Amino acid sequence: MAKQRKTGKGAASAASRVLKDGGTGKDSKKAAGSALSQRAPKKKK
Repeated sequence: MAKQRKTGKGAASAASRVLKDGGTGKDSKKAAGSALSQRAPKKKK
């Protein structure tokens, strides 16, 4: 079985900035959205 990988905190932050930036292209936003969808869920306290 393949090891599942999750997007790291730094990559998720960068992806978030790409999505918030109005000047980025469609493909960049698509890649950023994909990265964020693979982010591990936040742990509940």
